[in-house]
Amino acid sequence: MTIENITVTKEKRSRKSKQVVIDEKSPLLPTKHGEDAGFDEFNGASFSGAVFNLSTTIIGAGIMALPATMKVLGLFLGIAMVIFMSFLTEASIELLIRFSRTSKSVSYGGLMGDTFGKFGRIILQSCILVNNIGVLVVYMIIIGDVLSGTTEDGIHHTGVLEGWFGAQWWNGRLCILLVTTIGIFTPLACLKRIDSLKFTSTLSVALAVVFLAVTVGITIYKIINGTVLMPRLLPDVDNLTSLFKIFTVVPVLVTAYICHYNVHSIDNELEDSTQIKSIVRASLTLCSSVYVLTSLFGFLLFGDGTLDDVLANFDADLGLPLGSLLNDVVRVSYAAHLMLVFPIVFYPLRLNLDGLLFPSARPLVLDNVRFAAISIGLIAVVFLGANFIPSIWDAFQFTGATAAVCIGFIFPACIALRDRYGIATKRDKILCVFMIVLAVFSNLVAIYSDAYTLFKKNASKPE
Repeated sequence: MTIENITVTKEKRSRKSKQVVIDEKSPLLPTKHGEDAGFDEFNGASFSGAVFNLSTTIIGAGIMALPATMKVLGLFLGIAMVIFMSFLTEASIELLIRFSRTSKSVSYGGLMGDTFGKFGRIILQSCILVNNIGVLVVYMIIIGDVLSGTTEDGIHHTGVLEGWFGAQWWNGRLCILLVTTIGIFTPLACLKRIDSLKFTSTLSVALAVVFLAVTVGITIYKIINGTVLMPRLLPDVDNLTSLFKIFTVVPVLVTAYICHYNVHSIDNELEDSTQIKSIVRASLTLCSSVYVLTSLFGFLLFGDGTLDDVLANFDADLGLPLGSLLNDVVRVSYAAHLMLVFPIVFYPLRLNLDGLLFPSARPLVLDNVRFAAISIGLIAVVFLGANFIPSIWDAFQFTGATAAVCIGFIFPACIALRDRYGIATKRDKILCVFMIVLAVFSNLVAIYSDAYTLFKKNASKPE
């Protein structure tokens, strides 16, 4: 899956030459897949559109669990980890871009295939399936929690529609998710080019900023009134169990920054591919700023009462004028944001499943029957998962500790350490070893801690 005559140039490519390149760029599929693909009317994605698409890939449901990580890590260590993960993510993406240019690979899967053969490509595609299905399930869970309500630790948190109209059959979780899936997710998932989503991505980022602005405003108001308690600045570590618990947040932080599977798709549609590094840097700067502010003000607002899904905290009286209205604005704006993020994450999911099932078929965009069958099948799987998985923390722990950490850190590091073309520096190799050790150790501890907690919980239940 390579291009024979691709060159890196600072000059913008012409429409004609860009079309030829697009014809051979079917992300994560072999060359045969892309031989006659193309979009004749496509002139190239803009810088701003690419930034918003990548930012939308990053800012998903992970932001809702970040205030809960502050409860585990404390404010200082928590914010430091959010920033640190941003720099580590940029470094891993830079490795992918640099090695892709050298190997003339136009996709993450192509780079893995070039480095480790067919087995490497299949492993990556399988990890993307696990990660993206898990993330989309989380999106649906949050949307259901926001609109229909949720029960946690025996306490029921009222949903927006439940609060407005009372408990009705039509605003129950199953009905709401079914209507959302058919009316919103399915039409957006039918778009065949990722650049077509730039307007919904722009709107989704704007809705995330609305959520953040209202949260910051509420917190500042309560600070002025003296009703915000001093937050815990450092983690409470008094035994081995509490020490292990610190590492359980690593999968959540990893999942919050995973966007690697869309970098090549966005790069392939750029008019000037030399902009991709600036796009990645701009997107990560924007997203890490939103993450830091959300973590800070969300934890300040709710303290040790912060729930795994911080949106569920916005169902109680906040003790300020128009508090009920502001609660609804926060929850509805973010639920709408997730609805618009869904197709951005769904796009690479569909491509990778098609690449696994039909590696030698013609391009997916040219086969409407296959395109529809894969899309409907995946949406059905996500819908069923959202109705059977109870907690976003459970989903984050599973995807973050398995597929996400491989996509974000282990695979890029392995590509650089394999170094087929001899371009890795000593600094690259040291960084790669650090990423692998951190990822493997942290996630093994997180898995052990979760399994131990689950075992104790089940053992303490009365017979």
